[in-house]
Amino acid sequence: MQGLLELFALVGQMTGLNRESLTSDQTTPSNASLAYSPPFYPSPWMTGTGDWAEAYQQARDFVSQLTLLEKVNLTTGVGWEGEQCVGNVGSVPRLGLRSLCMQDSPVGVRFADYSSVFSSGQTVAATFDRGLMYARGYAMGSEFKDKGVSVMLGPVAGPIGRSPAGGRNWEGFSPDPYLTGVGMAESVRGIQDAGVIACAKHFIANEQEHFRQAPEAIGYGFNITESISENVDDVTMHELYLWPFADAVKAGVGSIMCSYNQINNSYGCQNSKLLNNVLKDELGFQGFVMSDWQAQHTGAASANAGLDMTMPGDTSFNTGYSYWGSNLTLAVLNGTVAPARLDDMVMRIMTPYFYVGLTLDEPEINFSSWTKDTIGPLHASVGADIQQINYHVDVRRDHGALIRNIGARATVLLKNTNNTLPLDRPKFVAVIGEDAGPNPWGPNGCADRGCDNGTLAAAWGSGSADFTYLVTPDSALQAQALQDGSRYESILDNYATSQISALVSQANATTIVFVNADSGEGYISVDGNEGDRNNLTLWHSGDALIQNVSALCPNTIVVIHSTGPTLVGDWYDNENITAILWAGLPGQESGNSITDVLYGKVNPAARTPFTWAPTRESYGADILYEPNNGEGAPQNNFTEGIFIDYRALDRTNTTPIYEFGFGLSYTTFEYSDLTITSANASAYVPTTGMTSAAPVLGNYSTNLNDYQFPNSSFPYVEQYIYPYLNATNASAASMDPNYGQTADQFMPPNATSTAPQPLLAAGGAPGGNPALWDVLYTVTATIRNTGDRNGEEVPQLYLSLGGPNDPRIILRGFDRLSIDAGESATFTTNLLRRDLSNWDTVQQNWVITDYPKTVYVGSSSKNLPLSQSLSGNSTSTLRRRFSH
Repeated sequence: MQGLLELFALVGQMTGLNRESLTSDQTTPSNASLAYSPPFYPSPWMTGTGDWAEAYQQARDFVSQLTLLEKVNLTTGVGWEGEQCVGNVGSVPRLGLRSLCMQDSPVGVRFADYSSVFSSGQTVAATFDRGLMYARGYAMGSEFKDKGVSVMLGPVAGPIGRSPAGGRNWEGFSPDPYLTGVGMAESVRGIQDAGVIACAKHFIANEQEHFRQAPEAIGYGFNITESISENVDDVTMHELYLWPFADAVKAGVGSIMCSYNQINNSYGCQNSKLLNNVLKDELGFQGFVMSDWQAQHTGAASANAGLDMTMPGDTSFNTGYSYWGSNLTLAVLNGTVAPARLDDMVMRIMTPYFYVGLTLDEPEINFSSWTKDTIGPLHASVGADIQQINYHVDVRRDHGALIRNIGARATVLLKNTNNTLPLDRPKFVAVIGEDAGPNPWGPNGCADRGCDNGTLAAAWGSGSADFTYLVTPDSALQAQALQDGSRYESILDNYATSQISALVSQANATTIVFVNADSGEGYISVDGNEGDRNNLTLWHSGDALIQNVSALCPNTIVVIHSTGPTLVGDWYDNENITAILWAGLPGQESGNSITDVLYGKVNPAARTPFTWAPTRESYGADILYEPNNGEGAPQNNFTEGIFIDYRALDRTNTTPIYEFGFGLSYTTFEYSDLTITSANASAYVPTTGMTSAAPVLGNYSTNLNDYQFPNSSFPYVEQYIYPYLNATNASAASMDPNYGQTADQFMPPNATSTAPQPLLAAGGAPGGNPALWDVLYTVTATIRNTGDRNGEEVPQLYLSLGGPNDPRIILRGFDRLSIDAGESATFTTNLLRRDLSNWDTVQQNWVITDYPKTVYVGSSSKNLPLSQSLSGNSTSTLRRRFSH
């Protein structure tokens, strides 16, 4: 028991060690000119507004029954490898609530067996198909639900993809905020309709792997003491990085994960400006903010700054120390965290729990993240409590067919000279490149996919998942060739130069070259790429392979699997390269998906969700690869503002090789009859008034005797994070000589206030002011299939906001239409008030400017045959509808 007391004394000490750093949101800057994030307190309390009302009442009834210790238990992770999931919080067995299970990833159930690996977010974004985005979310959510998961750690809008070399861009959707916002909203709806809580991540400006965590960077040999600060201005934050998170909140997302990085020199998980002011107040977020794993840096300060749940609970993996747990219990008892703040934290956790249909008698978790063995330790961190932990439940259903369909419908046809594709029983098929074949070590031979061996169907990091099977392009194409009676040979070694030359130079060869470019999360380095890509070239000498093959074969087809754009300028226009396809990260059905497109079973209609620029410099923003602030936090200034990807190229009049939204088909389409109809929306009314006072749910004792660790018969587990105290004297329990200080002596003003607070003009409901979501115009156009094949088309609406600081155009609508040969369909989309607005930093509200607005409709960001000014409808009318 003495060891136990020493452990809890150390846990208590963690609050004292951080007292001086609690005085503000800021990491102490070495230079007064560094970006600054102002404090905003108190943390807003949820209201259960709109369709949250029923779940809010269920949660209130439940939380009102909880003790202080039980409330703390629900906010604090039990520690790394403490239970079966990558993250668990404590349970409330008295009321039938088992531990909530938090599990990666955005492509499937990480660390589980008998589950699916889906296409990446970036890949499904290329479908420009809302239905497929929802279906993918629902199917993934169903698998998580069937494994006993409570919170699925996805979807991803951070990174959005500021730099094309960003390591985790593939987990998200697109550098365009509108497309990413649609992907977020549809994914959230699908996941939560399946009965698990979605977690939108990583909030916010989490745009590179380099320096995201100081300890990780130190491990790579960098001499820094604090994590990178991504420095973002107010307009850029609202119009770019925050935009898709607003869509997720509007869709009802139940949780949001704050990020490792600092934003304007304040850590993401204690940045009160962003968590309290922007997310919970302005956007009206009703769920809970969860820390990324080890992204918490303070105790009481992070709670008051808006953090609601800490993951995985320990300050560092497997230490047994926690900023919360017993420290949060003490913080509430001594008043440095208001009881109402703790109540709100738990309400924010339990309301989404009931909102998605979870109950107090959920089935047990039926897998373990730490072993595939059937029998093993429940507490893997210390090897304790041996029992059955894996039940090997097959949760895949018929999701393979969906994954195959998404992979095919996400494949972008970038080039198709003289109708080379689709293939029709070619006489001789030669497949070249290791990206066509298997990993020699098996599809799961590298932990968390931390290598680039064989075909690239999923990238590396915590965002990946284990394959139950992987169909390679080589196996699928060979099966098709056998069916057709074609000759088929493959060489799966990029460096077998003489053998490749001898094969592809033969007569009648239709050569398909498979190449890739990989990336992932920063804790894994692959071939010297520390998460982020070092360059935008193809891996394993892929560019040279393409050039060597195309020099010998006049019918060379290139298939790229990648986590983003690559530089293709040296070979894309070679006349011997007859077709180019981007297939993204298609998941477990990779080979079947690409075969369906190559042979015309699926007529491609996908659009590239990013720009293929002529140079790396064309993109307007890049990775910060070297520290630039001495030993302090590297400073990454987003000086490009909202001008990333196609917006950057438009700004400099740079011609892309393949523009954002571009993609070919095996048929052709014609656009006509653009019509814009006013919806006669009512005027915009800024939100006014005051909130109610913070509710306090239940009473609690202030006697420290009531919070002591249970007697020696309690089944204590080493390293497990508990809410109990280790001494009846508060100072002794905390080991803090300054314990007697009050909150107002080291907390920012109003940090613990529970008084009514003013409502924000731009707020008022989940997603922001409700009038932002009013339809102002309905736009229609006629799309005709002028070819001889049935197909699908993706009409896109772009808008010019007209101001000198606005992009030339921005995406504001799209659809995917199925149109038979010779037939027509109507493209219909709505323009919301939000779509026409700019963020005003003075008013701290959205406004529609006096600048002329123009609508464009076409098949890509550079092919927009239809246009019409909104000024005739008119801009002054827009202003009246948005007047303050």
